[in-house]
Amino acid sequence: MLGQTPEDAFAHPGIERDVLTSWERFLSGSSSTSRPVVRAAITDSWQRCQKSAVDYRRGQAPVPMRDERLQRLLDKRSRLVQAGASTMALARDYMRETGTVMVLTDADGIVLRLEGDTKIALRNAVEKTHLLPGSSWNEATCGTNAIGTALETGGPIQVHATEHFCSGIQRWTCSACVVRDPIDGAVIGAIDISGLCASYARQALALAISAAARIEAQLLQMELDARYRLLDQCFWMLPPSDRHHAVLFDSAGRPFKANGEMAQILRDLGAPQSQSNFPLLGSSEDRPWNNLRPAWIKEEWLRPVVHQGEHLGTVMVAPKSAVSSRSVLSPAQGDARAFTSIVHADPKMHAVVEKCRRVGKTAAPVLLLGETGVGKEVFAQAIHSVSPHRSGPLVVVNCGSVSRELLASELFGYVDGAFTGARRGGMSGKIEAASGGTLFLDEIGELPLDLQPMLLRALENGEISRIGETAARKVDFRLVAATNRDLQVEVDAQRFRKDLYYRLAVVPVIIPPLRERCDDIPLLVDQFVAQAKSRYGLADRRFAPEVLVCLRHYDWPGNVRELRNLVESLLLTSSGDPIEPSDLPDIIHRTGPSREPGLSLAESAERDLISRTLRSCKGNVTATASALGLAKSTVYAKLHRYSIRFDPRSNQ
Repeated sequence: MLGQTPEDAFAHPGIERDVLTSWERFLSGSSSTSRPVVRAAITDSWQRCQKSAVDYRRGQAPVPMRDERLQRLLDKRSRLVQAGASTMALARDYMRETGTVMVLTDADGIVLRLEGDTKIALRNAVEKTHLLPGSSWNEATCGTNAIGTALETGGPIQVHATEHFCSGIQRWTCSACVVRDPIDGAVIGAIDISGLCASYARQALALAISAAARIEAQLLQMELDARYRLLDQCFWMLPPSDRHHAVLFDSAGRPFKANGEMAQILRDLGAPQSQSNFPLLGSSEDRPWNNLRPAWIKEEWLRPVVHQGEHLGTVMVAPKSAVSSRSVLSPAQGDARAFTSIVHADPKMHAVVEKCRRVGKTAAPVLLLGETGVGKEVFAQAIHSVSPHRSGPLVVVNCGSVSRELLASELFGYVDGAFTGARRGGMSGKIEAASGGTLFLDEIGELPLDLQPMLLRALENGEISRIGETAARKVDFRLVAATNRDLQVEVDAQRFRKDLYYRLAVVPVIIPPLRERCDDIPLLVDQFVAQAKSRYGLADRRFAPEVLVCLRHYDWPGNVRELRNLVESLLLTSSGDPIEPSDLPDIIHRTGPSREPGLSLAESAERDLISRTLRSCKGNVTATASALGLAKSTVYAKLHRYSIRFDPRSNQ
């Protein structure tokens, strides 16, 4: 990458006096007839500074923001700070005796983190110049400097000594490169190497470019991980594509996956003909679409996906306005196809499917009970497909993914002025949206106690009131609820209302965990292989019989979801055909209690991969990092995290 850097980006020490003379002439407005000694990139910056009326006598950045204001900024830029954490940690050690510091800023030039040499002289200079977290180093404020000028031009730049526009900063030398969002290429920050003039090094710019690339690579990995987790959370939520359009938006509000052609979905939803793609919806965790949502995207179609407090993205589920005559199924055809996605051979599972098929044709509430990952939402979709309400929408609400206040407005809606920040005109809730269809309440055991009477009223009387109103609104919906808790225990502990429990448990359905229906594993593997082939465009692959034996003996704490993740991981990371037992992570070869405490299957697989690679490289961490395609610092961090130690005797 450095070889692609233009020569004009590098400073040329030794001509500081000539540059100073040129700077003075520039400020006085006189022109020089001699050969120019100042680089074009610097003179262009000086001109921008003059146009912005930057005070050339400035000797420091503005006073840094402090305490709560700075913390709010750091929280807002947490994605960039997290991506740069390992790089900045390396700088703390690598730059200790260099007389320089590494600085991470956001796109506005505000310093987020600073690490490096801690010598008193440099520390005093840093503090005096306000090169500190919370200070702004954009070009329009501090004149020509590597941070501000790199952000202004979008390219790497060194600014040395008298090349700085402001005289009070001319004892510094700095090298900076912008950090870009790896998805859309937008500038989101900068990485800078700064020190007093005596510390100048041409390779400092190479270090800045390399550090920026590392951060961008980490950002990409974080984004891919977030999208994968979003897909994982949404896998059981997406409705049948013959009745609904579904589009996934990442945490920045960018559309990246749909259950059909984007252009066709846009046309069906009534987007303007000039609209060739979905708009960005923004990135607020609360209501990411409030300000940017166009009128043709209805708010009730959108819901945020939050997992363990992290906003992963947004799901849009919109009913199709019409279905072609060729795709309309008769009730008998619909009944026959509704449960085909639930593959099974186990007699217990067959009994559960038949029970759901029978009760699904009624309007009775259904309570799905089972461990996390058994596929409760798949059953809810199938029940809806045979329900008398199947022509209406299937509306999904996860009671455990949002706060009590947000859940109340999410379920029941609110009127204009109901609370601070309420949308003008109010908003209908998910129960109203489900009227005429099915409401699926996942994690019903997490429903706050004070909201339970309101739900009971909706079930008993078919009435709700929006938050802030007294009038009742009629609703007609079929309820399917799900939980992995024992609600009878919750009732005994007075955490769940007895009357609501008996209303929900008219038809309880216990979905067995995967470890109790091992005969289904080969069928599920075939289904997940077919789905992965379609999703990722993979070639046909087989699983060796010995692999299926290993899978049948594993206890599957994550159930069907864990099996699907494993199948996809093996298809994407292994190369042989068929997939052999040696391709499996070590955790699969052990019984359930031997699982590393606190590690998921994916983490255990990563630990095993790193451990095996370290052994094959005879304990050489540099070789291990190269073999895995990871930075050495990342490997060290993971060795520490997973407590991996190399025993030379293991290679003998």
